[in-house]
Amino acid sequence: MSRVLGAVLAGGRSSRFGSDKAAATLDGRDLLHHAADRLRDHVDSIVVVGERMGGLPDLPRAGLGPLGGIAAALDHGSTHGYRCVLTIGCDMPVVPDGLIEALLRRAPAYCSEAPILGHWPAALGAQLLAHIETAPDRSVRRWARSIGALPIMPDRPIPNVNTPRDLAELAARSFAPA
Repeated sequence: MSRVLGAVLAGGRSSRFGSDKAAATLDGRDLLHHAADRLRDHVDSIVVVGERMGGLPDLPRAGLGPLGGIAAALDHGSTHGYRCVLTIGCDMPVVPDGLIEALLRRAPAYCSEAPILGHWPAALGAQLLAHIETAPDRSVRRWARSIGALPIMPDRPIPNVNTPRDLAELAARSFAPA
């Protein structure tokens, strides 16, 4: 059986948001749980990456951005017998229909518009740690391209909550989970 771990990345500084956006609420629930719900039907279990939210710590250390969270998720996945890891940012409460299914058809693959949403072989953990230590920047997209990951284009824009205004605009559009 092919096991897939879901990982919600919630370790960012939330500097543009002004407070911990993973805990911000939309439709009566926090963004962390909305993101986890996007993965729930597609994975065997879900972990949170981000120490402030009580989750796994980034690897190899804090402050590396999303790549540190993905590295932690891949490490956890490989040491716990998962073949792949499906990652999502805590600030992605809505994902277009069919996008996750398209990502799951291939690994590695990532959303071209939001590369933190990706499907990664757990065995890439050591390679990612080496990349983090030697790459000139911490771009998820650049790392994904370096490993030959397939970019998947969503059929519509993905709301990303970076500021309180983004959250208010999403709420005003009569939020309905995808």
